[in-house]
Amino acid sequence: MAITASSRAPQGGGNQEGERSPFLRVTELLAPYQPSKPLITLSLGEPQHPVPGFVGPILAQHIAEFGRYPIAKGIEPFRRAAASWLSRRFDLPRAIDPETEILVLSGSREGLFFAALAATRFVGERKGRPAILMPNPFYPAYGAGARAAGCEPVYLPATVANGFLPDLDTLDEATLARTVAMYIASPANPQGAVASKEYFSRLKQLADRFGFMIFSDECYSEIYTQKAPGSMLECAGGDYANVVAFQSLSKRSNLPGMRVGFAAGDKRFLSVFHELRNVAAPQVPVPVQHVAVAAYDDETHVEENRRLYRTKFDLADQILGNRYGYRRPAGGFCVWLDVSAKGGDEAATIKLYRDAGVRVIPGSYLARQQPDGSNPGAGFIRLALVADSETTAEALHRLVQILG
Repeated sequence: MAITASSRAPQGGGNQEGERSPFLRVTELLAPYQPSKPLITLSLGEPQHPVPGFVGPILAQHIAEFGRYPIAKGIEPFRRAAASWLSRRFDLPRAIDPETEILVLSGSREGLFFAALAATRFVGERKGRPAILMPNPFYPAYGAGARAAGCEPVYLPATVANGFLPDLDTLDEATLARTVAMYIASPANPQGAVASKEYFSRLKQLADRFGFMIFSDECYSEIYTQKAPGSMLECAGGDYANVVAFQSLSKRSNLPGMRVGFAAGDKRFLSVFHELRNVAAPQVPVPVQHVAVAAYDDETHVEENRRLYRTKFDLADQILGNRYGYRRPAGGFCVWLDVSAKGGDEAATIKLYRDAGVRVIPGSYLARQQPDGSNPGAGFIRLALVADSETTAEALHRLVQILG
């Protein structure tokens, strides 16, 4: 039987499929097939660059502190280091207060999830069914948080037509009046789009007018090949009202397994967020926080990290050229390719796995159906350029050979 998009369930699935992990879905999609070449996995955005050399010695130095329960807000040296890094890295309205405007996170994912629950309490009653807005495609934690909070997830198409960011001008007042929070990712996952200061300022105006929270996912902010992305905090005003930015060391410092990051911004919200986290969220081990202090105080390993990604995007420029609508992203380490002319995203994913030994993820699995039945991720595949440059080049050459 020929492999086509129409030979399977509708792309993007209904609500039931949309609730499931995209990685579990791609595992099930590929289960009937075996790769004909040694497997190269580009489906998971797990950094493969070396762990910074200071990690081991610092963990060893603080090993005894694994015997302590960590405090939920984070140790004071961590909060100071994170606040200082924010001031060095971004053009902030004023310095972040490490005592009231920073919370440690066990990676940004759990913070983004729990923030939705805290927002429903913080924002209060809405005019109509509470809603949480998010780009479409989006990071799955956003949708999970919205559902756990009892809010309606409202998916905002992020397509090439609007620069792969939600079009704020399409938001009607009725929707905004019932909005609890809006998630925004810059650089975006999966397309790598970066929001401008004008975009952030417009979003801040809406949040202030309608009284909702902005959750700015900035975990890819340090992965770029040209201009450094800005932060939502830069446009949040002197009190950072209604704005919280989420950061992580997973991408910046190649530490995905350490699960450490932070939330920074509106101290009123962070107070409520801290209360929830104090009883429900995972705590970050003290030795890990000491590693984070060293990581935020060092930019040498981050600059080397960017150099390695820049080399791989240079390879993508050469090998992919103008095929599949490829464009070098402004940030992040993902490539977003249009394979709609190659049978669709599921068919291309199967073909690459079976015939090229390259594992990618269908774009429709990273998005949800819009009310009109369309899926903004359909027809695309996502590649994460996390392997070394030789492996990345081999995977891209195989992709071009098989897809044509």
